[in-house]
Amino acid sequence: MKKTAWWGTFLVILAGALFLRTAALGLRPMHHDEANQALKFGTLLETGEYRYDKNDHHGPSLYYLTLPVARAAGHRLTASLDETVLRLVPALFGAGTLLLFLLLRDGLGRGAALFSGLFTAISPFMVYYARFYIQETILVFFIAGLLASLWRYSRRPSAGWAAAAGFCAGMMYATKETSIIAFAAVAAAFMVASASRGSGRPGPGERGRLRPRARHGLLGLAVALAAAGLLFTSFLRNPGGLWDSLLSFRVYFARGAEAGWHTHPPSYYLELLAFSKFGASAPVWSEALVLLLAAVGSVAAFRKGGEGERSLSLPRIVFVYTIVSFTVYSLIPYKTPWNALPFFLGVILLAGHGAASLAGASPKAGVRVAVLAVLAAGALHLGIQCRRANFVLYADPRNPYVYAQTGTDFLRLVRRVEALAALRPEGRRMLIKVVAGPYDTWPLPWYFRGYTNVGYWPDAPSAGAVGDAPVVVASADQAEAVGDLLGNRYHSEFYGLRPEALLSLYVRNDLWERYLSGKAGT
Repeated sequence: MKKTAWWGTFLVILAGALFLRTAALGLRPMHHDEANQALKFGTLLETGEYRYDKNDHHGPSLYYLTLPVARAAGHRLTASLDETVLRLVPALFGAGTLLLFLLLRDGLGRGAALFSGLFTAISPFMVYYARFYIQETILVFFIAGLLASLWRYSRRPSAGWAAAAGFCAGMMYATKETSIIAFAAVAAAFMVASASRGSGRPGPGERGRLRPRARHGLLGLAVALAAAGLLFTSFLRNPGGLWDSLLSFRVYFARGAEAGWHTHPPSYYLELLAFSKFGASAPVWSEALVLLLAAVGSVAAFRKGGEGERSLSLPRIVFVYTIVSFTVYSLIPYKTPWNALPFFLGVILLAGHGAASLAGASPKAGVRVAVLAVLAAGALHLGIQCRRANFVLYADPRNPYVYAQTGTDFLRLVRRVEALAALRPEGRRMLIKVVAGPYDTWPLPWYFRGYTNVGYWPDAPSAGAVGDAPVVVASADQAEAVGDLLGNRYHSEFYGLRPEALLSLYVRNDLWERYLSGKAGT
């Protein structure tokens, strides 16, 4: 492919990746994890204050990276924020990952870089979680940046690439605690790739680079510590934040081992990506094309030839990174679908290498056309699934990427409360009491962020006189106790929060009668 055609194709793929990640970002209800992160950011937005919490919320990078986007959009208060502004941040980083593939194209090959970009752009799995206000897509971006920077450094050592690698490493650490898995996998990948080179003596020029490389290593480490340290310490206003980041590993190691209902077997991620179907009428979901091409790319990575035994092999680096990270993530009992994103980055790079290897395997034009036709059909299938996952079944349990997702029925409750508040003289200052445990409370605090008189209690006895509130919301396990306290003075309705989780809405009779009379009048 000519250079102009290659660049034109890449830009089209990049535009498609950006569109799929940014279109209709407010369509899906906020997941409870997103809502939790959103209100944590809201504190930073309104007060300028942030303190790292070693027990929850993960690292600070998501919040600090959101801050300029929110302010550029004119937001200064949490109540004015919306899902689109928040989700735009991971969406942009998700699309931006394709730009980092440009730094890898001399190691993977131009065709492989193009295929990797295509698979990243349309992967239903990658796109779905790039539209989530959580840390994983940002972590993937900086993992790709670390791989790219170290690769460029291996080609031509320089202070610039050493600093870039350090910055990406620091940002990985400041994004999520599981970055240590990626660090181990990247280190193992470069060590194995270095060991697999020829054992001949280095030339004089290579010996002359040893001293600068040591300085470069110190530079990279200093940049990594500076990037992570500034964020964890809230730009030096909370010096203990960096130490807390180390203490957090004790919390997350325990959480990983005692996973509760997040416990899944080692095969969970492979099954999720290879084949999923929930119910007789449910569609089939599969990224088997990417997995099979990754297997082809893995075999191709160990073929002899290419740049010579003295050179590092980027496909081999990606292979080892992928195997190590996949193995570690699979062995950890605690599993959520989005935790697969870091190793799936490696899978996609190997798939791009595999696709390019197949496309160029035969000198016969007819064979090449047939291979490209099969790849195009597979890409079309991925694109169809991507549309279905993100714009049709975005909150449907038949979607395998939907995991403890807030249902669309919950939004009816939110709209009902909005309509009721409009009938009260105090409006959004109306008293609302929520009686529910933490799991059933979220994402209510996000959707009630514009109300100034909302209280949350874990059970009915601690809520006190719930009967003084015009509106009461209760979880299913508290509904009977709350109903007994309210008696026949309240009208009750039920709404789905998420699969197998219900919320009860209680509306005081005088307010409910006003609501009904208003509806009758219209």
